[in-house]
Amino acid sequence: MYAYIAGPLFNEGERWFDEQINAAAEAAGFETFLPHRDQSPDSGDTFDPERIFHWDVQNLERADLVIANLNGVTSDDGTAWELGYAYARGKHLVGVYTDMRLTFDDQVVNLMLQFSLNRLVRSLTELEDYLQGFAQEQGLRPR
Repeated sequence: MYAYIAGPLFNEGERWFDEQINAAAEAAGFETFLPHRDQSPDSGDTFDPERIFHWDVQNLERADLVIANLNGVTSDDGTAWELGYAYARGKHLVGVYTDMRLTFDDQVVNLMLQFSLNRLVRSLTELEDYLQGFAQEQGLRPR
């Protein structure tokens, strides 16, 4: 099964956290797509935003599962778009929100994101546990 790792990637801390999510998915037995790592094979050294968009959409289409880093005061707008697209395609969606700040007592992130998710986890440990169980349900073997 193929997991698309969505999240902000504009500084070292964001990329580091996305990589921790990726490691949890790989450990559970998923093949992963991590946008800042897995550039289009034909992109070379050229920064081409339109090519990046189409490559990411192609990998969202391929994905069985999308795991999204939702940390921050507000969730990253590109990540929100990826989740909405994946939701419309019927993908299994997992959100990761380890931030202590809450919008409302019964709402952790934007309600359109929160209620589109199959699961919202609040720590990397909870993510690891969930992915191990989900992978086992899907017949995957941990790595």
